[in-house]
Amino acid sequence: MSQMPELPPLGLYIHLPWCVRKCPYCDFNSHELRTGVPEKAYVEALLADLDFELSNPAIKDRALQTLFIGGGTPSLFSEQSIENLLTGVKSRIACTEEMEVTLEANPGTFECGRYLGYREAGVNRLSIGVQSFHSESLAQIGRIHGQDEVLQAIASVHESGFESFNLDLMCGLPGQTLEMARADVRMAIEAKPDHISYYQLTLEPNTPFYRQPPEAMPADDPAAAIQLEGRRLLERAGYRQYEVSAYARQNKSCRHNLNYWRFGDYIGIGAGAHGKLTTVSPWQVERRWRTRGPAEYLRLAGSAAALSGQNRLSAKDLFIEFMMNALRLKDGFGAALFVQRTGLDESYLWDRLRQPLEQGLLVREGGVIGTSESGWLFLDDVIAGLI
Repeated sequence: MSQMPELPPLGLYIHLPWCVRKCPYCDFNSHELRTGVPEKAYVEALLADLDFELSNPAIKDRALQTLFIGGGTPSLFSEQSIENLLTGVKSRIACTEEMEVTLEANPGTFECGRYLGYREAGVNRLSIGVQSFHSESLAQIGRIHGQDEVLQAIASVHESGFESFNLDLMCGLPGQTLEMARADVRMAIEAKPDHISYYQLTLEPNTPFYRQPPEAMPADDPAAAIQLEGRRLLERAGYRQYEVSAYARQNKSCRHNLNYWRFGDYIGIGAGAHGKLTTVSPWQVERRWRTRGPAEYLRLAGSAAALSGQNRLSAKDLFIEFMMNALRLKDGFGAALFVQRTGLDESYLWDRLRQPLEQGLLVREGGVIGTSESGWLFLDDVIAGLI
């Protein structure tokens, strides 16, 4: 390595783990509410956790460029709790003036009334978990809202003055026809978000749907046709696909997620949250993650005991993790970015990509590497071939 790479951008991920009811397809660290949300205690735990992270020399003199509050269902937290959280973060670490602050929200009636308060608290981007505009489809995948709540949520987003918001939309749902999927995409477009996440329902291990799949799941070919038709409609409406499951209007890509795909750095706080941090001298990249249980996290946050594990990445780990992220990008990545984010020599990259390039699964134009159209359809297989 002839020149020491620069540190990547820094983001912050905050995990709020509770939801009203866990969806049968969800494999995230989310926990159904059995009593009220311990908002005050959890915000205090998060800020204590952040204080612990900020003692890490890898964060010294760095500023946050993005902040993402995910879950669970973060919109179960009140406007005041979110304001207290954001105020606490900004008093502890430098934040850029243009910092993107995203909060995930469900389209339930109760949460909709909080959107304006979230914006006033400092959230400048909402991500609404719509999933579908068909009430029957929503019921089949275990969602607790219907079409009326979805439409109300979209109206509330506009009324609250959010200039930037995302709609999460699923396809390949039980019993979904091509026309139903078209209607979902068209209604999403009519809502005028600047970003749409569009992805196929997958049956993840350790979920109820994996153990007992829902009836009438589309077969592979109809599911692929549904997804391709959705992409066609989105691109025709001005939403450019920039990542496997993400479409955005010009200059409206999710900056926080782009930082993941470009192998940037991020602090992770909250129950089960993961983080990744780079240090330059000596060069190393470390991941560490929190304990998953909310009760245990509340008890331990602010100390090393809240860490469930940590791992300093080897050269092989760096290569594989970089590729798992960067190959999701429509525009691919430059070899210079690989060197900058991994600290590895460029020769390390080319030696390991020779075979997928020869097979046509990856393409190279100058120093830019991307996934071919056929490779994108079998991205998991491409990645598996690199391991």
